[in-house]
Amino acid sequence: MVTARNSQDGPAAPLWVRRPEALHGAAYAVAALVFTGQIVAVVLRGSDGPTVLAVLLAGAGVALSWRLPWAGLVVASAASFAVTAVGQDPLSVWMMAVLVLFSVTLRGKQPLVGTGIVAASFLGAFMTLGGFRGGAFVGVAALFSAVAGGATGAALRIHREHWLTLEERAESAIATREIEATRRVTEERLRIARDLHDVIGHQVAMLSLHLGAAEIGLPEDAESSRQALVSARSSARTVVVETQRILTLLRLEGDVSDEEALRPTPALSGLESLIASFESIGLDVRPSLDLPAGFVEPSVGVTVYRVVQEALTNAYRHGDGAATVEVRERDGRICLTVENRVGRSSSRGPGSGLGLVGMRERVESSSGRLTIDSDDGRFRVHAEFSPLGAAV
Repeated sequence: MVTARNSQDGPAAPLWVRRPEALHGAAYAVAALVFTGQIVAVVLRGSDGPTVLAVLLAGAGVALSWRLPWAGLVVASAASFAVTAVGQDPLSVWMMAVLVLFSVTLRGKQPLVGTGIVAASFLGAFMTLGGFRGGAFVGVAALFSAVAGGATGAALRIHREHWLTLEERAESAIATREIEATRRVTEERLRIARDLHDVIGHQVAMLSLHLGAAEIGLPEDAESSRQALVSARSSARTVVVETQRILTLLRLEGDVSDEEALRPTPALSGLESLIASFESIGLDVRPSLDLPAGFVEPSVGVTVYRVVQEALTNAYRHGDGAATVEVRERDGRICLTVENRVGRSSSRGPGSGLGLVGMRERVESSSGRLTIDSDDGRFRVHAEFSPLGAAV
């Protein structure tokens, strides 16, 4: 049986959920008390041998059910029939049988079978032998007590299993959320490292190159300008050194290999390889790429690549059928559209919902415009950018 655990983020489980053996112990304690009382009554009344044997049979059924639930339940039920047959009041023995039935169903045994055994014994004794003090009213009460005992044990067992299932789901959701958050932080740290290395590093290197060319082209008497250019080149070198230091810190914080950290920043030119990678894992992608021939701001190229990557990832996990990818220049803007049919169910793992949030943040950081909609069973991601990163 699954062991219940307390969740620090929610209400503590009741004692009987955490320790179901306490309910079993209480049921057997009450049955033992009833058995002891019946033995005392038999001795005080001076009952005959068959009556004593019938009561002892009921006690034996209770004890046997601790190890062998079904055998003990049958014996305890038969004892109620035997007590009625010898002409004694069967109510105390009937109570023991109901308590055994409660424990048996609480342990997960078939409640319908157990209830049927006890109810059949009670009803059979009443209909064939009689002897219920109080007549038909007590007979009906005995029958419904058997139903109540079995139903109560089964209901408590189902409730405990439901509680444990909710706890496991909550713990799994918390663990998944933490793992996903860690993964997103690592991915973002790696993206920043790549952008610093390839985009900013490249721009600073070009700046230093142009400063050097300007220094060479200065006339000999422009000493003050030359000193200013030398200082500017020194500052550019300082920026490069500081950038490398920040890159080192970012790579140390992220558990990524040197090869992964040093991989070039994604760009528009890598879209075909990206699409091919999804096709290699079984996604049917139908691309239509008409990439701009002119200059595209590196940050815009990275964003377009990442949006296509995230959209295809969602199509692979949650889509059904082919995914269409269209990237083309239209009216001086880069237009991106990824569309796929929404699947009825996903067998490739649930998503976190953070991908779409990150996609929107990334597009807005590049001064782009993102539209996400799902109509008629189709999921569509559309984004527009200025090649220069200006607001669209």
